[in-house]
Amino acid sequence: MSTFFTRRRALRWLREGVIFVFIALAIIWGVDRYRQPALPETFTGMTMQTLDGQAVDLAALSDTRPLLVYVWATWCNVCRFTSPSVDKLARHGDNVISIAMRSGDDARLAKWMQKKELTMPVINDARGELAQRWQVSVTPTLLVIDKGKPVSTTTGWTSYWGMKARLWWASVG
Repeated sequence: MSTFFTRRRALRWLREGVIFVFIALAIIWGVDRYRQPALPETFTGMTMQTLDGQAVDLAALSDTRPLLVYVWATWCNVCRFTSPSVDKLARHGDNVISIAMRSGDDARLAKWMQKKELTMPVINDARGELAQRWQVSVTPTLLVIDKGKPVSTTTGWTSYWGMKARLWWASVG
């Protein structure tokens, strides 16, 4: 008789766990939609310069494989946990570019990145003009661009494997 109650209790917990996961996913999806930046329909002709002076075109970078664009800031607490994962993606050869929002001049940002041992390519949006144009109001914001068009956006903390999965999904989609 006690086995019946244990099985029944386990099934109830499983059902409630599944319901909880669906509710959590719906909330996450809704928050991402609410905080979604106003991106251009295409990134064609959008050339920017990295800290090391390299000119980059987001559309060209995303032409052969999806590009992860990571909008972050040195003063962002959540970015302290996300940036190492983005840096790891870049070191492992994934297609990544980062945009530091309102994080000081080039020299200050380069010094901060060196201190944190981050080597990912970074574009300095020192005055936040690009972030303002795209209406990025939350850091970190992660965009996936494929063939010059945005295909995915999310805000807040995302794991290394979550970013890897977004890039993979964009490549098969």
